[in-house]
Amino acid sequence: MLIEKVVIRKMKMDLKFPFQTSFGTEQERLFLITEIHSGNHVGYGECVVNANPYYSEETVSTAFSIIKEFLLPLILGKVLQHPDEANEMFKHIRRNNMAKSTIENALWDLYAKTQNKPLAEVIGGQKSEIAVGVSIGIQETKEDLVIKVKELLDKGYQKIKLKIKPEKDIDYLRNIREIFGDIPIMADANSAYTLEDIELFKEIDKLNLIMIEQPLSHDDIIDHAILQKDINTPICLDESIHSVEDARKAIKMGSCKIINIKIGRVGGISEAIKIHNLCVEHNIPVWCGGMLESGIGRAFNIAITSLPNFTIPGDTAPSSNYWERDIIIPEVTMDAKGYIQIPTSPGIGFEIDQEALDLFTLELFEFTKDSLTSNHAS
Repeated sequence: MLIEKVVIRKMKMDLKFPFQTSFGTEQERLFLITEIHSGNHVGYGECVVNANPYYSEETVSTAFSIIKEFLLPLILGKVLQHPDEANEMFKHIRRNNMAKSTIENALWDLYAKTQNKPLAEVIGGQKSEIAVGVSIGIQETKEDLVIKVKELLDKGYQKIKLKIKPEKDIDYLRNIREIFGDIPIMADANSAYTLEDIELFKEIDKLNLIMIEQPLSHDDIIDHAILQKDINTPICLDESIHSVEDARKAIKMGSCKIINIKIGRVGGISEAIKIHNLCVEHNIPVWCGGMLESGIGRAFNIAITSLPNFTIPGDTAPSSNYWERDIIIPEVTMDAKGYIQIPTSPGIGFEIDQEALDLFTLELFEFTKDSLTSNHAS
């Protein structure tokens, strides 16, 4: 793959509904789409950053800067045999994993297209369909949450993730259990608690949740190990895991029983596969969390979930759950039983809706080996 040209688009898409977590409320998504051009093929990647550095340290501005100043000079004009090479080439650049992932994932899409194979097959996927869960943002009242849960259960989702934060936690969760019985639910705290809340987690422990995701600090594996020893509910780590080394240490310490693998958070598909394989060795189930991706990012989530140890339904809900119009054709859809079919077309398996892509593009920049100065267009 001769990397001839890279196009970066700064994008804005409005969510159909506000999405609230312990970090705040999102009503729109600002993110990046990368196109890597090689011969007759174009590979697409999505940078799943947020507008603010709350979930991670990265933002649209910082990711764009890292890509332009540090990542593109390493690949433009080069011939790459395999996307894994990018994982090695970027290692000396610390963190900035979401910036790295948008380049590496575009290379994976490009590579799969040059092989004329679907991405899921190229990475070793073994499924023809994946089970789908959905994430519900924090609701204003318990009654609002009940309405939302019923609506999503009726659509067939196989797992319901409920965002929680202090004062909107145990009562909300207990109410759902009392009304709906033993449905498959989990709680995601997004680092909103400390070990001082251990009595709260012992109460939550009685509710038979699938898991509690990232209850404590975003960079912690020590306190999570203490909490896991005191409760039976599996702890799932999200923000604490940025690499296969992070996963190895967390597993060794007993900090979790489940790991959420987000491709952007760990720097791309290559590292995600390494974490998946490590978890297989240690009998740690994994699943794929969501970052309110457009269809391009969602396509990568579908592909990675085709690996065998992704045994828990992820957050890869259909496009229509988030967007009035997505930027892929066809949009991601789910059947009545809660499954998404894995695409069989080359690459990510979806066509790009060029009209929609252009519609949601705020700025566009083109880079070649000869010139890393931007050619700007609105």
